[in-house]
Amino acid sequence: MDAAALIVGNALAWCLGSALLLAMPRRSSDQTAGEVAWTAGAGYLVGAFLLTVWMRALSLAGVKFALLPIVVPVAVLTLALAWLARRRAPGRAMPALRAAWRDLVATPGLDGAARFAWWGAIAWLALRFTLLAVEVGTRPLYPWDAWTQWATKARVWYELGGIVPFARVTAWLAANGAAYFDASPEYPPTMPLLQVYNSLLLGRWDDTLMNASWWQTALALAFVMYGGLRSLRAPPLAALAGALLVSSLPLANAHVALAGYADLPLAATYVAAALALLRWIAVRSARDAVTTLVLAVALTQIKNPGWFWAATLVPGFIVARWPRHGVRIVVAGFAAAAIVLVALARFQLRLFNYELKLTYAPAWGDLAESYFLLGNWHLLWYGALGAAALAWRSLFGPKLAPLTMIVVAGLMFLFVVFGFTTASYYITDQTTVNRATLHLAPLIVVFLILAWQSCASDWAARHARPNAPLGDAPTSSPAPTDASGPAPAANPSAAG
Repeated sequence: MDAAALIVGNALAWCLGSALLLAMPRRSSDQTAGEVAWTAGAGYLVGAFLLTVWMRALSLAGVKFALLPIVVPVAVLTLALAWLARRRAPGRAMPALRAAWRDLVATPGLDGAARFAWWGAIAWLALRFTLLAVEVGTRPLYPWDAWTQWATKARVWYELGGIVPFARVTAWLAANGAAYFDASPEYPPTMPLLQVYNSLLLGRWDDTLMNASWWQTALALAFVMYGGLRSLRAPPLAALAGALLVSSLPLANAHVALAGYADLPLAATYVAAALALLRWIAVRSARDAVTTLVLAVALTQIKNPGWFWAATLVPGFIVARWPRHGVRIVVAGFAAAAIVLVALARFQLRLFNYELKLTYAPAWGDLAESYFLLGNWHLLWYGALGAAALAWRSLFGPKLAPLTMIVVAGLMFLFVVFGFTTASYYITDQTTVNRATLHLAPLIVVFLILAWQSCASDWAARHARPNAPLGDAPTSSPAPTDASGPAPAANPSAAG
């Protein structure tokens, strides 16, 4: 009964976000390979966030948390969006689903070892998510931050039926019972509200099953990776490899099995926002623009560092918007930011409980050990360096420049945090540094796949036969490209 309640109740978030994406205006060129997977994955992230926004609105209006005031309006909105989506694109749903099924089963262009690798990866993913579901459904709430920063809010808000303020010790004592205390009262309410929602579905406080959203986030992340990479013209096997890589990161799996931390949801939302931006760059779709904006706002409401991660998307937009001078503008912006940072550090500015310091003495050896020697990331950073070295000719070219600048901005953010703030103290214990790196890791996987794909395409173009027979020539002109990258296929039957 608990499982049924969680499945049905959380399906509402999937349906709300997916219906919203489908209802937004689109062009025929929006219909790309991987669209079904992308809509499902990004749809959950959007829908889950909007569900918590509605819960915050109810709390502001003085309406006590309960299933009816939460579920009924959201369900009505979902049906209205689904109706609008059908009106905008009549008859497209079933062909898209059939094409997605053909893409999954027929695996066009794959045979022999490639086909074996395809089904092996899908089987591994199915087994992995099954085991993770068992972990999430049976393991009690894990200690430390999950206890002291997130579930504290969820428990109080569930019992009181609304959002009440949390404060630090001094303000809590001064409030004389009008506030509650935990380790991070300034954190946003999104993740605790999802825990409250799952508890409402169960009809009781359950510190194990209330964490079902973490498993769904991991599943949505796999869909986002596959669908996003396919829509950016990655081959099916390469896109599936991206989903496999991001689903096999040991630290990411730990954050699913030991659910309760906000780092995995932040990582999934961040890579989805970046992929939505790259999709917008390719076809200038209003749907992708809105998705990018919604997910960027969601970043700021999951965890406080989300403000900075959202800001790292701006360099990618600048490079795409002004392709001729964008890279120079971004580099100048980085230089200006460095000057401002040094100036602010003189005043020992404290931001989100971290103090800027001019003292530069990070434990680089421990950081290198974490990235390249320990088992948190497998061979991710080796692969990223190798892909960057192979594709160095095109890293700042029209296809990869927006992604490259987003990755550079993300790495610079980590560099500043662990090089010039009091967060450098946490490098040696291998905790905060790895959790912060998890925010960027899925985007590094995207960079690895697309950089490798660009390298392979350039190599194939350079070694193509100069005098190919007429029969080898293409029968139609190649897909158009623009300064920001390749345009997705416009054939509706290619949706998968």
